[in-house]
Amino acid sequence: MSDHADLVKEFLVESYENLDRLDRDLVELERDPSNVERLGSIFRTIHTLKGTVGFLGFGRLEAVSHVGENLLSRMRDQELILDVDITSGLLRMLDTLRQILRSIEDTGQEGEGDDSAVIAELARLNESSEPADEALPDEVPFEPAALEVVEMPVEVVPQAPPPRPPARAAAEPASGPWDGEERRSTVSESSLRVDVLLLDKLMNLVGELVLARNQILQLSSTLTDSAFVGATGRLNLVTSELQEGVMKTRMQPIGTVWSKFPRVVRDLATTCGKQVRIEMEGKETDLDKALIEAIKDPLTHVVRNSVDHGIEAPDVRVSRGKPAEGVLRLRAFHEGGQINIEIADDGAGIDPARVKAKALQRGIITADHAAAMSDHEAVRLIFLPGFSTAEQITNVSGRGVGMDVVKTNIEKIGGQVDIHSVIGAGTTLRIKIPLTLAIIPALIVSADGDRYAIPQVSLIELVRLEGAHAMRGIEFLDDAPFYRRRGSLLPLLYLRKELGLPASATSDLVNIVVLNADDRQFGLVVDEINDTEEIVVKPLGKQLKRVGAFAGATIMGDGRVALILDALGVAQRAHVVSGTRERTRIDAVQATAAVSDLQTLLLFRVGNDRMALPLSLVDRLEEFPRTRIEHSGPQDVVQYRGEIMPLVSLAAFFNGADRSAADPRPAIIFGQEGARVGLLVDQILDVVTEPVHLQRRSPRPGVLGAAVVQQFITDLIDVPAILQAVVPSHATQNEAA
Repeated sequence: MSDHADLVKEFLVESYENLDRLDRDLVELERDPSNVERLGSIFRTIHTLKGTVGFLGFGRLEAVSHVGENLLSRMRDQELILDVDITSGLLRMLDTLRQILRSIEDTGQEGEGDDSAVIAELARLNESSEPADEALPDEVPFEPAALEVVEMPVEVVPQAPPPRPPARAAAEPASGPWDGEERRSTVSESSLRVDVLLLDKLMNLVGELVLARNQILQLSSTLTDSAFVGATGRLNLVTSELQEGVMKTRMQPIGTVWSKFPRVVRDLATTCGKQVRIEMEGKETDLDKALIEAIKDPLTHVVRNSVDHGIEAPDVRVSRGKPAEGVLRLRAFHEGGQINIEIADDGAGIDPARVKAKALQRGIITADHAAAMSDHEAVRLIFLPGFSTAEQITNVSGRGVGMDVVKTNIEKIGGQVDIHSVIGAGTTLRIKIPLTLAIIPALIVSADGDRYAIPQVSLIELVRLEGAHAMRGIEFLDDAPFYRRRGSLLPLLYLRKELGLPASATSDLVNIVVLNADDRQFGLVVDEINDTEEIVVKPLGKQLKRVGAFAGATIMGDGRVALILDALGVAQRAHVVSGTRERTRIDAVQATAAVSDLQTLLLFRVGNDRMALPLSLVDRLEEFPRTRIEHSGPQDVVQYRGEIMPLVSLAAFFNGADRSAADPRPAIIFGQEGARVGLLVDQILDVVTEPVHLQRRSPRPGVLGAAVVQQFITDLIDVPAILQAVVPSHATQNEAA
């Protein structure tokens, strides 16, 4: 078949069904020609068929259906009334259409058949039939020649009208009579239309079966009856295959959403005076129908934005050395148990400076924040509520709403969205969504005797600390726990504490579930890690919907309910990450300590000054005995993990001299392998998480400004500036780290 094979297959199935229905409708209409409603339905069906075949390029089908449509149009307008001959002609038309459809199904082509006879027959019926209001009640046309025979004095043989084929003969195509059974289409037999509500009900029943299967599996683990265990195994296998089969019935290719985009892009490009070509890759990628419906509007919004705001006008593109025609690429693929969707254009890109200026104008960020933001962080500002760089609100794309609606709708279905843009090269929006929302794999954990499910899509790894290592493996900065994971500090949350449960007794066993939330990793300490299961997601009741830590509920094998943890919600409650819509602002805060919002700070003292910096910049905290501190020229250095690491005294940097008598010296370590630098301070004070409001900017180099933290005036230091001034060779690498 042609490239649109799937579309043709759907057309064949629908056309066969329509022709079968037309057979019945025509026979019924012949019995009651006055049924205007049935006649209108027949006309609309043929009209739709003619339009579709014209779009698909099937000329024979279009020619035959066109003549039939003309005949039906006169009948609908009450210019003709249905009689035996017209019925026979229309039925013969249906048989001819079936023959052509069968040829398309078998060979992909209409074939070289001769349809002139049926076309001529329909045309003759349309032209020679008498108007309905002049027809006799018995539907026999009035014959003037017959009247002349009676009136003539001599015997004259009347001229009979041209013979018309009997009804049965008219309905018989050249290849023989159609019996409605033996020549039925294979494509129609292999397809069946099912109501979506029935599929949803079937999915719910399969969900209940999965729950029952889980209960039986749990029961069988305690029994030794070989027959029962064998039957349980078979039940498990059949249930799994049934679940997979039902899931497939709900799966649809993403191409069903993308199919309308060529028309959308074409119309928008014409309206905007642009030339845009759309390319699509991965149209066959399947995902759940519920997700298909959920992403329709967000994707349409993004496509419209790309054409309206992203791709330049032809003359502008040519002046910039680009082809006059812009390209919009849509790509979909499976990866890591998720669907990845990319919408990329080769347009002008998003100017970070313009985004910052608009954000400053609206008071979304401060000047210090804008100066410290990276280009990626600036571009992500477009996801803030109501943010738009458009100078005028138009009816073409965003209408001044911004991209926050897209982000919110994607996150409602458990997805993530990110954007990357290069000025002059274009913009790429990446969306990640789960395959389905109905049945998902999850890790079952316990806390205070209750079980909780964690979707595996959020799971990074499991860590188990035993014995003495359990005591030494967790470090505390004041009251904030961290686990040193492969040289990096991983913030820890205790599930009991986050859910308001009583603390557990001290144990020599620590179970850490490492999770990802909004591209941030953190560890969740739980009492026990049980097993992985496929769980059926049930919606939460009204009482729990506002609790951000839970995404739903499920029924376990023993019939008890387990709540499904929302990794992002747990992290937000504990301030490991910010609220979804403020995420972009917090990214910059933790990297530069330059905005007013919740952030986690490391507090320390340098001389009499109380200072702070974002904890996210810290690699390690160390203490170095003075005897280990050496010199390399004017630079203090220390042998640290197989390398010579520079040390910077903040007291000397800010005050010109280091008079600290502390031994050992506290040090804050920054950077990665081969590019570490240590900042020497006088005392580590605390780790806090609270709103930070810069109330005045400082003229001192290396200080961003002052804020009130824990009711004390605290200077927020500019780490990149300090390292650039003191250790230029390491500044770039440490800034990136």
